[in-house]
Amino acid sequence: MELQFNENGFSVTEGGKVLFAHSEECPAIFVGKGKEKMDIYRGNFDIEDYVIERYPLKAAKKQDGKILLSVCPQAQPEIELSAELSDNHAKINIKACDETINRIWIRIPAQKEEFVWGCGEQMSYFNLRGRHFPLWTSEPGVGRDKTTEITFLSDKYNKAGGDYYHTNYPQPTFVSSRYYACHVNSTAYADFDFRNEAFHELQIWDIPESIEFFTADTYLGIVEKLSDRFGKQPQLPDWLYDGVILGLKCGEESTFSRMENAINHGIPVVGVWSEDWAGVRETSFGTRNFWDWKWGKKRYPHLDEKIKELSERGIRFLAYACPYLCTDGELYPIAEAKGYFAKNSKGETALVDFGEFYCGIVDFTNPDAAEWFKEEIIQKNMLDLGVRGWMADFGEYLPTDDVYLANGVDAKIMHNAWPALWASVNAKGVAERGLTDEVTFFMRAGGTGTQKYCPMLWAGDQSVDFSRHDGLVTVICGALSSGLLGNAYHHSDIGGYTSLFGNRRTKELFDRWVDMAVFTSMMRTHECNRPYENFQFDQDAGTMAHLARMTKIHRHLKPYLKSLSEEASQKGYPVQRPLFVHFENDIKTYDMQTEFMFGPDMLVAPVWQKDITEWQVYLPAGETWVNVWNDQEIRGGQSITVPAPIGQPPVFFRKGSKWTQLFAEIKNY
Repeated sequence: MELQFNENGFSVTEGGKVLFAHSEECPAIFVGKGKEKMDIYRGNFDIEDYVIERYPLKAAKKQDGKILLSVCPQAQPEIELSAELSDNHAKINIKACDETINRIWIRIPAQKEEFVWGCGEQMSYFNLRGRHFPLWTSEPGVGRDKTTEITFLSDKYNKAGGDYYHTNYPQPTFVSSRYYACHVNSTAYADFDFRNEAFHELQIWDIPESIEFFTADTYLGIVEKLSDRFGKQPQLPDWLYDGVILGLKCGEESTFSRMENAINHGIPVVGVWSEDWAGVRETSFGTRNFWDWKWGKKRYPHLDEKIKELSERGIRFLAYACPYLCTDGELYPIAEAKGYFAKNSKGETALVDFGEFYCGIVDFTNPDAAEWFKEEIIQKNMLDLGVRGWMADFGEYLPTDDVYLANGVDAKIMHNAWPALWASVNAKGVAERGLTDEVTFFMRAGGTGTQKYCPMLWAGDQSVDFSRHDGLVTVICGALSSGLLGNAYHHSDIGGYTSLFGNRRTKELFDRWVDMAVFTSMMRTHECNRPYENFQFDQDAGTMAHLARMTKIHRHLKPYLKSLSEEASQKGYPVQRPLFVHFENDIKTYDMQTEFMFGPDMLVAPVWQKDITEWQVYLPAGETWVNVWNDQEIRGGQSITVPAPIGQPPVFFRKGSKWTQLFAEIKNY
C-alpha cells in the first residue's frame, strides 16, 4: 500500500490499483450537518433526514505527516486524515476539526462493470451494485416488497412492511470485484450508495474513527483478512452434526410426546428447542414468549429431570432469551432495584413496547448489569439447568428516543453496536463455564464484531411462503452476503416463521425448506408464530419420512462438515459460499444468489418456487460436475435443466473431489 501526493490531492494505491483518491476536481470527502428523525414502532424504524448543509472539502494540504482537508486553500481545515499502511491493508484515520459536523460522505473510486457484495446480511440482493443500502439494524419487515399485498397490509396495520434493504444485520463493510474490501469504523446510521458508475458514496451520520481497505489476490483471501479483523468463530459442537433440532413448544407433555413420536418415525433428533420454556402470553400477533428468563415450572414442571434424561440419550435441550425483561415478570423488579436498566430523561426505567407488553432494556454498557445478566440468567438460569443452546433474540431493538445509557454514548450511536454487546454477554457466559465446544446460541441481529462472539447466525423471521423478498430464497442471499464478512455459520427456521393476513405454511414449502436446510450448518425446525394455523412436520407421515431421510443425509455429511468447520476456525471461510469465490474466471457466477457452494466441492441449487418438477441450474466453467442423485457427469460453463422432485434438490459435486465416495453415497438414502 502506498500513499501518494500530487499537486492538488492524494491517493492510496496498491500495485497501480487506486483504492482511495482525492483531487480538487474530484473531492473524496464531503461534510455537513443534518437533523434526523427516527420513529420506532416495535422494532421497525421510520427514518428521515433533513440535510442542513453539505459541501465538498476540495483543498488538501500535507502537514506533519497528516492531510488537512478544507473547503478552499485559505479556509481552516475541517477534517484531518492520517494513514497507517502495511501490506494488503490501509487504515485512514479521520478526525473532525469542527465538532458541529455530524454528516460525512466518502467517495470510493468505482468502475462501471464492478460487482459489490456484503453490507452485513442482505436478504434481497447479493450484488449491491445499482442500489443504495441504509445500514441500520431493525426488524426486516413482513413482505419486504412494496408492490405486494402482504407488505401493504403489514404497513397499514403494524408499520412493519419493510423494504429490500431492511435487515437485522447491517455492517458498514463491502467487498469489491476489484479484489478489495472496505470497512467504515462507525456504528452510526449509514447509507452505502452503489448507484453511480464512477464512485461508491458512503454516507455516515457521524464522523467515523477510520476507513479501512483490505486487499488480497483471491476473494477467499479477502474473507480471511476480514475474519482476522472481526474475529473467528469456534468450531461447531460435535453433536450438532448428528441430526435435527426440533422446534417444539406448547408445554412439557406436548413437546416431549411429539419428540418421541418423531424419534419413533426414524428422525435423528439431537436437540429439542422450546422457546416457551419460560412461559407464554397471548397477543394479537399470536402466542408470545413470557420475557422473564427463567424456568417456567407451570408450563414445564419437570424440566430439570427431563433435561438430564435427554442428555443421557444424547439429546440437548435448547431455550430462548433476549436482552429485555417484561415488567410483569419476577426478574424485572430485581434488575430495576439494582439500577440495571437504561433510563429515560426523567431518570426512570425506559420502557419499550413489544406488542401488548412492555419491557426494560438491560443496559449492557453498565458492566455490573452485563455481569448480572451473564451470571443470573445465562449461567444460573440456563447453563446450570442443563440448557445447551438457545436463540439469543432481539438484539436490534435498542430505541433511540429518550433512552440514556450508562456509558454516556448517544443511543443513536449505540443502536448498531448493540448486537455485538448482546452477543458478548452470551459468549462470555458460555466461555466462563468452559462450554464453548458444547453450547451453541444463535442470533439474527448482528453488526461489526458480532463474528467474534456469535457462533451461529440464523436468518430471522421469513414469511412462510415462496415469496421473492421474504420467503425461502432470501436465506440463501443472507448466508452468502454475511459469509463474505467472516460469518462462517448460517441457518434458518425450517418452514419459515411469520404467518399473517391469511398467509399459511404448506406441506410443500416445509418439504422444500428441508431440502435446502440439509446443506447448511444446522438443521432446526420452527412451528412459526401461529402453530395451530400452519402445517407442522408431524401432521403428515410423508413429511416425517422426508425429514428423517434428509436429516440422515445431513448426518452422513458430518466428516465433510467437520472439515469445513475446522477450516472456518482457521481461516474464517463460510460453510455456504458464493460460487465466484471458487470460480473467479467465470463472470456468470458473480451475480448468482440462488445457488451456493457448500464448501469447496459441492454445489447446491435449492428449489425456491412452488409447483416445480424441473429446475434450471448453472454449473460453473472449468469443472466436470456430478449429479449426486444419478451420477450423471456434466461439463461446466452452462445452464442445464434437471428433474427436481421433493427429496432430490439439485446438488452436484466436482468430479475428482477427495470426498467423491462420501458424496456418491448420498443417493443410497
